Amino acid sequence: MGPSTDIPIGERIRFYRTARNKTQAVVAGLAGMSENYLSQIERGLRTPTIATLHQLSRVLNVPVSVLLGEPSLEGDSVLHPVAGILQRVLTAYEGPRAELPDLEELRGRVDTAWSLWQGSTARYTEVAALVPDLARDAQAAVRTLHTHEDAHARRQAHQISADLYFLLRTFTKRIGRTDLSLMVADRAVASAEAADDPLRIAAAKWNLGQILLSQGEADGAEDVAIRSIEDLQREHPERHPDRASLEGALWLVAAIASARRHDHWTARERVQEHAAHAAQESGEGNVYWTVFGPLNVGLHCVSVAMEAGEVAEALFMADRLDVNQSPSLERRMTFALEVARCYDQRQDDAAVILNLMNAEASGPEDLRYNTLARDLVRSLLKRARPTFQPQVRGIARRIGLLE
Repeated sequence: MGPSTDIPIGERIRFYRTARNKTQAVVAGLAGMSENYLSQIERGLRTPTIATLHQLSRVLNVPVSVLLGEPSLEGDSVLHPVAGILQRVLTAYEGPRAELPDLEELRGRVDTAWSLWQGSTARYTEVAALVPDLARDAQAAVRTLHTHEDAHARRQAHQISADLYFLLRTFTKRIGRTDLSLMVADRAVASAEAADDPLRIAAAKWNLGQILLSQGEADGAEDVAIRSIEDLQREHPERHPDRASLEGALWLVAAIASARRHDHWTARERVQEHAAHAAQESGEGNVYWTVFGPLNVGLHCVSVAMEAGEVAEALFMADRLDVNQSPSLERRMTFALEVARCYDQRQDDAAVILNLMNAEASGPEDLRYNTLARDLVRSLLKRARPTFQPQVRGIARRIGLLE
């Protein structure tokens, strides 16, 4: 099944609702929404927020990844063909190599891949061409140096592997393979621990928290984040901008976890007090590619307000952020998409289209691989008035929804 024939989110929700013999009224009531709103979601007229998807996931007892239609098996790797190749590389065992690895060269390749992922408008294509060989070589480096007498080289190999697994965590998640994303997030933690690197361990736990959030495991993500903050404070007690940056990033994971449990008061406290305080210490930065700083705190304020259903407040805060300051195209695209979803809740189609076009400018490939973005465009195709149809159909063609 190709991208142009994938099943809309609303149809999946309706399928699982009817399979469980539940009426719209019952599901809507249990999920805390109106029956009319659920009806519009099922008919493809509205795109559910992340918070709404998590509520429906709980009520229907179906993983969020299933409602999103994310593939779980190699044969289902319809969003990007590299997924199957990566799975084979990550699950294969190759013994130590005869020659010692060139760690400086391997480090440069990993850093290049990260730079492309955060800065290139063709990041999916370019990174996909690099990561299979990178994963193969990083794994071989660790195995080759496993019994080598040079402890520093062994530590370097684990550090490089952890950084690559950080990249693979977000890459595999974005192409719909949350199963692989969880696998590499776990390996990142193991590599950081093998390197005995407290800051990298914190970054690895941040990555693990991110994938747990995406799988609907808010309690697990919160537990990982809070414990990691405590570990970081104990293992790295001196105040330092890098430590503050990772601590703040972990507080943001904990904040989103609270928002997913509808504890919006705690979510705001964690963002506005803990994360904001850390951002004052760290300044704008990109420690271990977390892109943490005052701007990121502001973006999460918008996310928490949107998760709470406070669309007007979210848009008010969004208007006061200059997202172009972010070094990450992914963050700029995600922000534009979140603003588009806010306007979708208001059914302001002109604003939705404008922000989708902003998202496309920041990450043209992202809209093709982002399930919620594709569903947003589908909704517009069904409901937008004729005046807006040329723009909507243009976006739909570019992301593969129309021939």
